[in-house]
Amino acid sequence: MASLQFQLQATDGHSAARAGKITTDHGEILTPIFMPVGTAGSVKAVSQQQLKNDVQAQIILGNTYHLYLRPGLETLEKAGGLHKFNGWNRPILTDSGGYQVFSLASSRKITEEGVVFQSHIDGSKHLFTPENVMDIQRSIGGDIIMAFDECPPYPSEYKYAEKSMHLTHRWLDRCFERFNGTPDRYGYTQNLFPIVQGSTYADLRKASCEYAASKNAAGNAIGGLSVGEPDHMMYEFTQLCCENLPAEKPRYLMGVGTPWNILECIALGVDMFDCVMPTRNGRNAMLFTSKGVINIDNKKWEHDYSPLDDGIDSDISNYYSKAYLRHLMKAKEILGLTIASVHNLAFYLWLVGEARKHILAGDFISWKNEQAAILQQRL
Repeated sequence: MASLQFQLQATDGHSAARAGKITTDHGEILTPIFMPVGTAGSVKAVSQQQLKNDVQAQIILGNTYHLYLRPGLETLEKAGGLHKFNGWNRPILTDSGGYQVFSLASSRKITEEGVVFQSHIDGSKHLFTPENVMDIQRSIGGDIIMAFDECPPYPSEYKYAEKSMHLTHRWLDRCFERFNGTPDRYGYTQNLFPIVQGSTYADLRKASCEYAASKNAAGNAIGGLSVGEPDHMMYEFTQLCCENLPAEKPRYLMGVGTPWNILECIALGVDMFDCVMPTRNGRNAMLFTSKGVINIDNKKWEHDYSPLDDGIDSDISNYYSKAYLRHLMKAKEILGLTIASVHNLAFYLWLVGEARKHILAGDFISWKNEQAAILQQRL
């Protein structure tokens, strides 16, 4: 089958924003794109039918760490991979689990070989190496799979960030050696993306971009941002990375972020985003809308029978009222979690879709500046 292809369709004349098309064996992805996070094979509280019809998701994420621990590789392999197991027949990207090993595992030990960690579920010990993380992702079967890296915390001392970056690069070599030495498992092509690290040091970031680019992979990811640093710093290093990664390959900024973060980073040249924020915040009563941010728990919505958001093209957002959703959340009805999650995801997909339209139309920057100010309003 064909490897991932990226077609650059338009660039903005007043920023680095661009519109493109990624083609995989499971379908096309129009960029810029937001990817809902389905950590354990499921986007929390949202069905696959809702992802397709209400959210209009083009690609979702799975996570190596979580899927490896449960349901486990035997279950996934017998099903024919994650696409068959969860019934999602569009593209899937799998994170390598590196971030989860460093953020979730109850204890861990980093060596040249890899990382020994304890499961957050039952305390059992496991070893992740670049080689077995490639094998695990082959078994999961994502269209795009990520290299195994170390994600240093913020802030990090320069010496630690440098040491961590070089370890990530050595692991990257081993990831590609293993990836290139094993066949695609399920009859369609998988594509390996390197991850750029280097913390908040310009020389390290540039060196890591150059090392990642030297692999001539189908795309490249920017890791280690949105881990606690201020927004202006995230933007600074996102811009640096975009300027030093190949323009002809898609750029994926991992774990970002708020709607206004996404708009700013689109302007810097990023094509792909993911974040748990729309579903996590939705489950905690925060709604992102085309008019601003709503805390649906507030009493002011008790008798507001207007739609959640009539400014976006989503059946759920137009069907249910603010008053009804507030009632569901107060009553702790599970349906409330689903409505809020689907709405927020639909909003994120609407937002990147609108960004794409304005890049193609040539007025992205003026639209972005106006939209970002609106989206940050607290209603």
